[in-house]
Amino acid sequence: MGMYYASMARASTTSDAFNAVAEPRRREILNYLALQERPVSEIVAALGLSQPSVSKHLGVLRDVGLVHLRRDGRQKLYRTNPEAIRPLHEWTSTFKRSWQHQLKLVKERAEEKTHKIQSDSNSRSDHDLEPED
Repeated sequence: MGMYYASMARASTTSDAFNAVAEPRRREILNYLALQERPVSEIVAALGLSQPSVSKHLGVLRDVGLVHLRRDGRQKLYRTNPEAIRPLHEWTSTFKRSWQHQLKLVKERAEEKTHKIQSDSNSRSDHDLEPED
């Protein structure tokens, strides 16, 4: 991790949403919760993580406001908080134009190479069909 400086303190995972979602398992949990509210046991089963690990990650996500907790008897149900996720979406959207431009360049280059290969193939085929003297 040469891009990080030893003297620079790392921000707490509970300092903001960006630090919280830096952890891949938390992003998995958010993805899983994106469509509907779910109990901890279902998250554990679906993602193949241990219950203590899921509870810890949900605690971090709850601390930064990315998920809401609702109790139904003894069961804890979690759901995403779209308003808290909005800043993450807006920030990543700033890069969308750049990604689209890069993908367009890749597509154009691939199409040029395909066209060149087809042209070269056609010219060789035409040459092979010419009668020899």
